Amino acid sequence: MSFHKAQELLRLAQLAASRHRGVSLPDISEEFGVNQRTAQRMVRAMQNIFPSVTFTTDNDRRRWWKLRDTTMIGMQGIYDRELVALEMSIRRAEREGAQSEVEALQALRGRLMATLPSSHARRAEVDAEVMLEAQGYACRPGPKVMTSPAVTGAIAAALKAPFSLIIRYQGKQDVEPRDRTVEPHGLLLGTRPYLIARDLTNGTGFRRFRLDRISDAKITGQSFVRDMDFDLNAYASQSFGSFHSEAEFGLVVWRFSQAAAATARDFLFHPDQIVTDQADGGLIVTFRASGWVEMAWHLYMWGDMVEVLEPPELQKMVASHLGDGFAPLP
Repeated sequence: MSFHKAQELLRLAQLAASRHRGVSLPDISEEFGVNQRTAQRMVRAMQNIFPSVTFTTDNDRRRWWKLRDTTMIGMQGIYDRELVALEMSIRRAEREGAQSEVEALQALRGRLMATLPSSHARRAEVDAEVMLEAQGYACRPGPKVMTSPAVTGAIAAALKAPFSLIIRYQGKQDVEPRDRTVEPHGLLLGTRPYLIARDLTNGTGFRRFRLDRISDAKITGQSFVRDMDFDLNAYASQSFGSFHSEAEFGLVVWRFSQAAAATARDFLFHPDQIVTDQADGGLIVTFRASGWVEMAWHLYMWGDMVEVLEPPELQKMVASHLGDGFAPLP
């Protein structure tokens, strides 16, 4: 069976499972643009692949085929194009002021994403964001490091397959760029994006590669098995931004003044943050992460309305700068 026919068979199974009565031969002919004889062959193929297909006959002696067991259908997960379509529907409803539709569609998106493993969900979201940007429906304002479209394209294709990559990379300690063979597992997006991959050349396990330091990336065509224990969200949460340092990882505690508490409460500084209200109206935010420089960059925007309680190294780093902050809150 060709890939195209396999895709059509899966789509037919989805229709037979999702429609109340199932599908009839005229439905199949109209949906796939085929004649009745081909529609009959498609039904027989579906019955061979999905044993739980049953049929009923209506008063006009027309048969309807229904797929009862949807387990195999659910294994497909969510395609990025489907998530993009849902996101676009949400944005259209927002523009039209249809708040009830926005809430309903957002709830549907949440339930769909909850059915996926966290690593797959994040990958679907990343793919959707990229497609929305490409179609002009989303953008990332602000400064960012320039990266090669050819490199990002190769990485995106390798992540979906998945295939290993040969990247030409110049690390901080490298005098010249050199080739490394890696198994990509995800991307960290931000001002400076990073590729998260297993380094096969040095055998150092998972590490981060700055995309702006990758001058070339080639797909090897060699597939690999993703590490099922790797969770991109958990990996990313080790850092405040995209930079990670084992030496810096630890407890972070910030105290926001009463004047800044309401604004700070709207921020998600870290996925595992704990927010505690203070008797004087202030707010304390606690989490564990690394990346003191990126924390300092962010804290500067809050001026003297934030105080670093932990760690002491970050406290010293920002001590002479926070008082010079801007009046408007971020």
